[in-house]
Amino acid sequence: MRLLPALLVLAAARPWARAGSHWCYQNQVKPSNYTCLGPDQWGDSCQNDRQSPINIATAKTLLDTNLGPFSFSGYDKKQKWAVQNNGHSVMVLLGDEASIAGGGLAARYRAKQLHLHWSKVLDWGSEHSFDGDRFAMEMHVVHEKEKGTSRNTNQNQDPKDEIAVLAFMVEAGSKNVNFQPLVQALSDIPNPNMNTMLKDNISLFDLLPKKQKLRHYFRYLGSLTTPGCDEKVVWTVFQEPIQLHKDQILAFSQKLYYDNEKKLKMTDNVRPLQPRGQRQVLRSQAPGRLLPLPLPALLAPVLTCLTAGFRR
Repeated sequence: MRLLPALLVLAAARPWARAGSHWCYQNQVKPSNYTCLGPDQWGDSCQNDRQSPINIATAKTLLDTNLGPFSFSGYDKKQKWAVQNNGHSVMVLLGDEASIAGGGLAARYRAKQLHLHWSKVLDWGSEHSFDGDRFAMEMHVVHEKEKGTSRNTNQNQDPKDEIAVLAFMVEAGSKNVNFQPLVQALSDIPNPNMNTMLKDNISLFDLLPKKQKLRHYFRYLGSLTTPGCDEKVVWTVFQEPIQLHKDQILAFSQKLYYDNEKKLKMTDNVRPLQPRGQRQVLRSQAPGRLLPLPLPALLAPVLTCLTAGFRR
């Protein structure tokens, strides 16, 4: 009976939570005998010009002083979430109990689900890239705009920002004990459409970098990275990566399958990079040193003054 709450949540999930067999990632095309459509054949909005993911060329980003800190509500609440293998990724249903505001967003957004993208190659599993460099994994926390919370009534109807996704890169490092309940749950959902519940209580903050690191991020308007690739997403891509142990990362490729026959392991579930086009990518603060000049250049005038003082 403990799975009943999870099944009820999944039944009410938005369209992006449904598994489908009509589309697939590139590594699924040949094993399926070409019965599924790879990324270059995805339909709906997937061939439009404001698509995601993109490469973020950090030197070309524009500083936006309006991109301040986020206000997180419910992110500290620990609970046992429902988890699903949806045939394309592992998805955690967040139950409408967490939300975000601030961060340059025009409204409050309610957290709906999180999912991940990964590869068994540790620099090939993220969808976005920084200056051409990719990471082992990428985690997306998907939020939906709350109606009536926009600061601007016109923006409240803006279809370009109906969904807010917080994207976090994942790199190999030390073992992340907070992620372990999710890693352990993978063994219970090897096949598509299998569901389970986390065995331990964790919060969203448990899965993220330290809160003070969440001030540094990039912002652009784009799309969902799975069909129908609706261009209604305001993306926040954080600079600070999450660290997982290599074994935790590889567990996703080892324990999950795209198919019920367990012929094809779920890995490389990554959409290829899309053209940025004329879109401007914003950043929340200038990257690089805290000091605007090298230390010797800053100290030179001070030393000159001190020397002059001693000579008097």
